[in-house]
Amino acid sequence: MQKRDAMAGLSIAGLMLPEAIAYAGIAGLPPQRAILAAVAGACAYLVLGRSRFAIISPTSSSAAILAAALASLPPDAGPTGTVATLIIIMVGMMFCVMAAARLGGLASFISRPVLRGFAFGLAITIIVKQWPIAVGLSLHGSTIGTLLLALLGSVRSWHVASIFTALAALAALLLLRRMPHLPGAFLVLAGGIAASALFDLPGHGVASVGMIDLIPHWEGMRWPGWQQLSRVAQLAAPIVLILFAESWGTMRTLALRHGDQVEPNREMAALGLANIAAAMVQGMPVGAGFSAGSAAEAAGAQSRWTGLVAAVTLAALVMLAMPLVARLPAPVLAAVVVAALLHALDPAPLIRLWRIRRDGVAALGAAAGVLIFGVLNGMLFAIALSLALLIRRLATPELRQLGQLASGHDYVDMARHRDAVSPPGMMILRPAEPLFFANAERVLGRVVEMVGVQADRHKLILSLEESFDLDSTALDALIEFDTLMKARGITLQLARVRDHVRDLMQAAGAADLIARSSYSVDDAVQALKQEAR
Repeated sequence: MQKRDAMAGLSIAGLMLPEAIAYAGIAGLPPQRAILAAVAGACAYLVLGRSRFAIISPTSSSAAILAAALASLPPDAGPTGTVATLIIIMVGMMFCVMAAARLGGLASFISRPVLRGFAFGLAITIIVKQWPIAVGLSLHGSTIGTLLLALLGSVRSWHVASIFTALAALAALLLLRRMPHLPGAFLVLAGGIAASALFDLPGHGVASVGMIDLIPHWEGMRWPGWQQLSRVAQLAAPIVLILFAESWGTMRTLALRHGDQVEPNREMAALGLANIAAAMVQGMPVGAGFSAGSAAEAAGAQSRWTGLVAAVTLAALVMLAMPLVARLPAPVLAAVVVAALLHALDPAPLIRLWRIRRDGVAALGAAAGVLIFGVLNGMLFAIALSLALLIRRLATPELRQLGQLASGHDYVDMARHRDAVSPPGMMILRPAEPLFFANAERVLGRVVEMVGVQADRHKLILSLEESFDLDSTALDALIEFDTLMKARGITLQLARVRDHVRDLMQAAGAADLIARSSYSVDDAVQALKQEAR
């Protein structure tokens, strides 16, 4: 373990404490459940996890879904704490089953632009949720919009002393960033405790954390029946989805920035183990939160030992200094969370996507989806949007007309290379995307239109360079297209036809079409010239 990991762990412990207390409040559970979950989850993740920036602890989104799940329980469902523990156990088991079934590949449906937009929207979401704490109010909203409206509507009730406390803590945190060798968050928490005692902040109406009981209570726990297990599974499924989306988004985003390697199935198993460990101490659902992960990145974490140092420090901090922690001002906690996420609001990655004119809509849609629909629905919206944009691009591909470059063997896009020349009497066309059921008839129909415009071309070469395989619809459309070309007196030659596609044509009885297939465009041109001679 490097010295940098130790310093980063100390700094992150200062963030894990305020986050744990805040997220326990969101879930409607005692703060000790979040603290114990953070300690157990971070230690358990070290066994299987591989992300050096992942700090496994309760997250705001999973806390919000857990609160909604517990609120939906009937009055006879049993103690809330007991049901919460059962839900967390089920979450861990679901993660383990998904990892064993190798379902981590589902993460590939979340593209990098979507991850960037998701991270941007999530950072805004968490920061806005700290605002009520900073102004000394107890406000909640189902969406960011409703929360902002509630905040603006209660401006006259904002508590001045709480605001000054939060601003002073935020300023200190930003100043300490210029000294990365110091654990800034930890020092600010210590300063907040000192200020609370020195200036009697509770006496001036500034909320404090209060005493925390760290001993788990297992009274009333019993094994549920099948009906209750079914209900618990239904409540756990949304938490699994949000934890997977948020955790993998955090891990992969930070890994991409630094060239690290993370494997989704292994990380899914690590999350399962971490949640089972959290349930064993009667904690909360845990995952790789973006704020803690960003703090680990900013602190210069070099290995997974950072999470262990943070967990041990958090446990020692709470056990040995509980009377002092009880005096910690709540606005200071909010400032620590906000400071950890400020650098995540950098719009440069999103602006770059618009500059290169690629995937800007997907990234913006992911950010807007999180802000408008919430974290889970926002992520699902972003994935659906990216898939819709992909299908739209594949379904309407461009047709490139190719020409010979400098009398050589290279055939390039004539629209981009003005010196490229089409062979006499021939037209060479190449679809820019693979042919499949959604675009084959449309693409070949456009080929018919282009051939009809240039009536002096009686020889056509269609390059299938982008088509690594053909489905039955695309194959039938190609055979029908060949029949139409013969009826119009146009000789069709296929180029860049792979062996797998030839095997498919052979199975379909299109031997004549195979005879007019070449491995390169130049071979196709030479074949048509030979036929003419």
